[in-house]
Amino acid sequence: MTDPIADMLSRIKNAIAVNKAVVSLPHSKTKEKVAQILLRNGFLKDVKSSKKNSLNALVITINDEDASANITEISRLSRPGRRQYVTAKDIPRVRRGRGLVVISTSAGIMTGEEARVKKLGGELICEVY
Repeated sequence: MTDPIADMLSRIKNAIAVNKAVVSLPHSKTKEKVAQILLRNGFLKDVKSSKKNSLNALVITINDEDASANITEISRLSRPGRRQYVTAKDIPRVRRGRGLVVISTSAGIMTGEEARVKKLGGELICEVY
């Protein structure tokens, strides 16, 4: 697997398409930070890290069983073959502020709005609305 973040986003997108509430995937610190940002901004219901048979897993609860997902579209912006870097003033706004951009900066992974306030640029990870 060359792009674990794209794999995580694809699993979330596929789970939403088939009305599945919970997704389990291999754990990494970067994926957990991205998921925590989505949780903080109300796109996910819960994020947990679990350990089964000496393998760490990230368990993401997208929504409640009989509720619809808060995510309409989720997509990867920067890819291993083509990285996208932006300055603080060039961070895109998604759906006129209703969406969210996740960006990796020198101060860590954060939302585009947080990076804009701190005047930090970096690599665009994904956009969600």
